[in-house]
Amino acid sequence: MKKKDKKILEGSTMNDLISISEAARLRGVTHGAIQNLIERGRLEAVTVAGRRLLRRGDVLSFEKQPAGRPRK
Repeated sequence: MKKKDKKILEGSTMNDLISISEAARLRGVTHGAIQNLIERGRLEAVTVAGRRLLRRGDVLSFEKQPAGRPRK
């Protein structure tokens, strides 16, 4: 198990972990949108038994960033 995976699992129970599909339903976005956020490092996921899982609290508290480049 990777260090990052251990960090995510610390203090989490299996009830705290949700699938990408469940995260997409909670946020009202597509499965691909959640995968994109994971790949860009905006959400952290852990792989357990070949499935990528996220902490429910991280998904619910996720803050969308404004689109585009910041103004000067």
